[in-house]
Amino acid sequence: MQISKDMLIGQLVNMDELIPQMLMRAGMHCLGCPSAQGESLEEACMVHGIDCDGLVSQMNEILATR
Repeated sequence: MQISKDMLIGQLVNMDELIPQMLMRAGMHCLGCPSAQGESLEEACMVHGIDCDGLVSQMNEILATR
């Protein structure tokens, strides 16, 4: 499975148990917020000042080893 920046936060947190941990470490602490569930990863990164391409790469690298 590959993560892309247009995926919704709600999809991502249900994809693998490591993803919420990775997002929290990146600075996204509002994963349970209803509005966050409908945001794309790219939108959430922009709001939190996170490099989306870097985060996507990190998450895909980690998930590739599972």
